[in-house]
Amino acid sequence: MTATPPASPLAQDWKQLLFTRRMLICVFTGFSSGLPLYILINLVPAWLKTEHVDLKLIGLVGLTQIPYTWKFFWAPLMDRFSLPRLGRRRGWMLATQLLLLVSIAVFGVFSPTAGLTSIVELAVLVALCSASQDIVLDAFRREILADAELGLGNAVHVNAYRIAGLVPGSLSLILADHLPWSSVFCITALFMLPGIVLTLLVSEPQLARPPKTLREAVIEPFHEFMTRHGWQAALAIIAFIFLYKLGDSMATALATPFYLELGFTKSEIGLIAKNAGLWPSVIGGMLGGIWMLKIGINRALWLFGLVQMASILGFAWLSSIGHDPALLGAIHFDGFDFGHAISYKQAALAAVIGFEALGVGLGTAAFVAFIARTTDPRYTATQIALFTSLAAVPRTFFNASTGWLVERLGWTDFFWLCALLAIPGMMLLFRVAPWSEKH
Repeated sequence: MTATPPASPLAQDWKQLLFTRRMLICVFTGFSSGLPLYILINLVPAWLKTEHVDLKLIGLVGLTQIPYTWKFFWAPLMDRFSLPRLGRRRGWMLATQLLLLVSIAVFGVFSPTAGLTSIVELAVLVALCSASQDIVLDAFRREILADAELGLGNAVHVNAYRIAGLVPGSLSLILADHLPWSSVFCITALFMLPGIVLTLLVSEPQLARPPKTLREAVIEPFHEFMTRHGWQAALAIIAFIFLYKLGDSMATALATPFYLELGFTKSEIGLIAKNAGLWPSVIGGMLGGIWMLKIGINRALWLFGLVQMASILGFAWLSSIGHDPALLGAIHFDGFDFGHAISYKQAALAAVIGFEALGVGLGTAAFVAFIARTTDPRYTATQIALFTSLAAVPRTFFNASTGWLVERLGWTDFFWLCALLAIPGMMLLFRVAPWSEKH
């Protein structure tokens, strides 16, 4: 295949689109982007929970992810300036990845009972480096993919993003049952190395010239977006980006503490809860990306969004049956005893997590493709940073209230609330991505 992106993927076999160097790069960008975020939303809360930190405080620790919501402030700097030798994109990629490698490992130096303040400060630093890495990785990915490849390329990226969550959400939790937390964080940090290798091997994209002045880097991306769509349409897009993932984000904010409270061990969560979501996420995400080639991003947002919303209800069901003694027995089938392998309760957990991984993976793939499509290639870093910052607001600010909401409502009603909060984003699809317009 030639280096020039194909103009029309519909005219080609999907296998020719999938097995390309650009899609392989999307695997690495997704893994590098997802790892530090899942450390903050899965591993750190689990660590604090096992050290008996109050659930409300664990929820408030989610505020350390504020840099994800403000990254559009410094994105113009990363668009305008380059670090020496590696180029505008690769230079910032390497710098942020090295900082993440070190800062993640440092978590293990502190104790949650004696150094919670230091842990919070370090979490802010990790979020800052991770958000900065996202700025440049998103821009890099947008610049190497043709418009027609955005659906499939972002599906690959999102799949790798979620697979990265298995490291802090599965492997690290299993290791925590056998190793001190200092060793766990050091091992987890080493998984930043594949991203560093990618940065050293890929070429710098040359599709768009960098802004000539800082003023051009700061003002033009916002001016271009508003004038291209008009104020009303632009505000509708902004509201949609803010609301589409709100319910899903809140529902999964305290997922690991939720599993622990239901009585699952860290190893059970690692082996069952996380791995049960791997194949549904990967297979569903890839099928979703291929399907987007046929139905377009607009219709994918509708269909995948409905599955994503339905998956939230699975958590409500799991919560309602979670303390039922009848579910603690072993599964029996035609005389075979699977008591040592899996209980009814464990099977229910695996089913709920598998469906959630499928729904959220599909919804996220279409959502990220929509964001990339909405940007102008001349201002990729700043515009994508703006849109993904808006998408991160619920995860940061609304998720900080989840501990308080759970204590007030209980887990079951909390998940019903999350499902209801997913409806406004779906309603905005009538305006920003009409079903009749196949894009």
